[in-house]
Amino acid sequence: MLSSRILSGLTRIRPTLTSIRTMAAADGYAFETLAVSSPRENVYHVELNRPDKLNAMNKTMWKDIGQCFNKLGEDTDCRAIVLSGSGRLFTSGLDLSDMSGIVSLVMGDDDVARKCRALHHLIKEFQDAFSSLETCPKPVIAAIHNACVGGGVDLICSADIRYCTSDSWFQVKEVELGLAADVGTLQRLPKIIGNQSLVRELAFSARKMFSEEALRSGLVSRTFSDKQSVLNGALDMATTIASMSPVAVQNTKTTLIHARDHTVQEGLDYVAMLNMTMLQSEDLRIAAMAMMSKGKKPTFAKL
Repeated sequence: MLSSRILSGLTRIRPTLTSIRTMAAADGYAFETLAVSSPRENVYHVELNRPDKLNAMNKTMWKDIGQCFNKLGEDTDCRAIVLSGSGRLFTSGLDLSDMSGIVSLVMGDDDVARKCRALHHLIKEFQDAFSSLETCPKPVIAAIHNACVGGGVDLICSADIRYCTSDSWFQVKEVELGLAADVGTLQRLPKIIGNQSLVRELAFSARKMFSEEALRSGLVSRTFSDKQSVLNGALDMATTIASMSPVAVQNTKTTLIHARDHTVQEGLDYVAMLNMTMLQSEDLRIAAMAMMSKGKKPTFAKL
């Protein structure tokens, strides 16, 4: 009798599990190299998911990252994103074993103009994949543990907030491979750290920067004792952000990015044009009423 009840229960559960899997695929979050989940309300967790390869970045991962963050940018259920790495470390950087096609192209006998055209297209694809974290209007928090090498530095430089574990280290490794970093580190890291001497030292020498120096220089804003702690800290911050007005948060992100790349006056002009519309949002009224009621948590509609 008991066995039949259990079997009956499993039969009822199975369609539910199947529908969940189907829904994940339909929503576009089924990726070969990424694990995507929503552990808290309006918070999504994107995990680099090649632990057996130390999360080395192959061509599939580059493509997955771009598609994932572009999708999250349009997902009205998503208000904040945490990015982490599965396994022993955040990422070991470029997967050299997967780049034989690039080597063949560089070393091939084709006309130089045609090789340049193909390489330019490929580099732009890689750049756009990592820039998707920045163009995504939802704040992205990178939760880094252990090693963050090469392309990993490019990736986290596109995030809005960076936390790391005390055993983390960072390496702009490209010069050791005979090339200049070309997907964001050399453009974003100087503006993050604000120390040209340090950036050039790291980029020219490929030396490791450990967590204490990363915190002191401003590459990360907080350090944690271990992987679970940094992930929990990132999820807590993402939860706080997700509780705010999505209109206010997303406009703040776009305004900050615009201000970084423009003069002060241009930034002021931009936010004036933006807020002459956005100040009319119902979110301002809802937030103001919640503050006046003291203790009432505001609830904001999807954006």
